[in-house]
Amino acid sequence: MIHRVLANCTVTDLDRAEQWYTPLFEREPDARPMPGLIEWHLGDTFGVQVWCEPDRAGQSSVVLDETDLDAAAARLTAAGIGHDGPQPGGRARILQLADPDGNRVVLSGA
Repeated sequence: MIHRVLANCTVTDLDRAEQWYTPLFEREPDARPMPGLIEWHLGDTFGVQVWCEPDRAGQSSVVLDETDLDAAAARLTAAGIGHDGPQPGGRARILQLADPDGNRVVLSGA
């Protein structure tokens, strides 16, 4: 039985990625399980891993539900993370982000 999910983004520079993902998640990584890997545990059974894998970097995509998309957009703007603001996205709204390697991180919310 599967009981945990860790989304994965691959990057070329772990330090640069940590500087980008830390304000996204509003805290430092929760774990550094091995060299080249940092993790944010966003709930009891889910989280995001950021791997330093230069050969695969920039090809990842992750969608995260956000409780207040407008507040998240304002917070990310203040933190220097660029975006085009919330947009229609199916049955919800989405905020599309790209990390420094071009990985797609999409926040979804009402």
